[in-house]
Amino acid sequence: MIHAEKLSRRFGKIKAVNSIDFHIEKGATVGFLGPNGAGKSTTMNLITGYLAPSSGRVLIDGIDIIKAPMQAKKLIGYLPEQPPLYRDLTVDEYLGFVSEFKGVPKSRRRAEIESIGERVKIQDVRRRLIRGLSRGYKQRVGLAQALVGNPPMLILDEPTAGLDPKQIIEIRELIRGLGREHTVVLSSHILPEISATCEWIIIINRGAIAASDTPENLSGRLSDGRGSVRQKLLIRGDSRLIVKAFDRLPFLSVQSMNADESGISEVVIAPSNQKDVREEVFFAMAKAKLPILQMSPMDLSLEEIFLNLTTSED
Repeated sequence: MIHAEKLSRRFGKIKAVNSIDFHIEKGATVGFLGPNGAGKSTTMNLITGYLAPSSGRVLIDGIDIIKAPMQAKKLIGYLPEQPPLYRDLTVDEYLGFVSEFKGVPKSRRRAEIESIGERVKIQDVRRRLIRGLSRGYKQRVGLAQALVGNPPMLILDEPTAGLDPKQIIEIRELIRGLGREHTVVLSSHILPEISATCEWIIIINRGAIAASDTPENLSGRLSDGRGSVRQKLLIRGDSRLIVKAFDRLPFLSVQSMNADESGISEVVIAPSNQKDVREEVFFAMAKAKLPILQMSPMDLSLEEIFLNLTTSED
């Protein structure tokens, strides 16, 4: 659905996007994740044709968005970080204007606005002036304008910016529902936003793609699949003896320990470096006569993946 080749964008001497390549399949829900200033919004603007690339190209369903912008943009519904709302119009007036602008046949406009209003749950405010709406409703109206014309692809740039926790949950639910019928590209620097809505993640940092994969695969790639990540253990024995045994292993830390009534403790440990700790932990517990019933790696959280890929020394 979206294919970017060697995509770059300069602002003077600053290269906001630096020769990135990615491909987004039809029907996917993809999150662009990165710190502020990483190049996410610039990438969204390049995808939608709002900005022209300094080099490279973007194809929307095989159509070059610069060479055939009208044809390509008909396939896109775009919600920028600041929704393009006309505050002095009612919601119905605004969506009617957007429908006309997007070339929706006059005979279909009313029915389409009704349908979109129900999907994004703005039916009760359709006759109100946009200036009087809450931030959450304004964001819903922004989503509604992106849906006008029923484009197969939605580009949503920071769709929950400035919303309160209840509004964030509501918008997430909307996005999940939209993902069942559209290709959705979501940009955010908020980790829970991406993990709650996206099946594929592209992490961008300093204008370059740091990683592109499913959350599960990213976690597996950043660990080595062995013992250099956190481990969860079930150990039978006195919890005080378990603590003493781990105290003799300075290359790891005990992050949590919970003992049940049967004398089995669940322990989460983390190595202080990338060392495989399993063998030394096994022999340390054996020496203390504390049998390990289970030892298994714990996947990295999305937050840990993000920090691992975007934190670097200047």
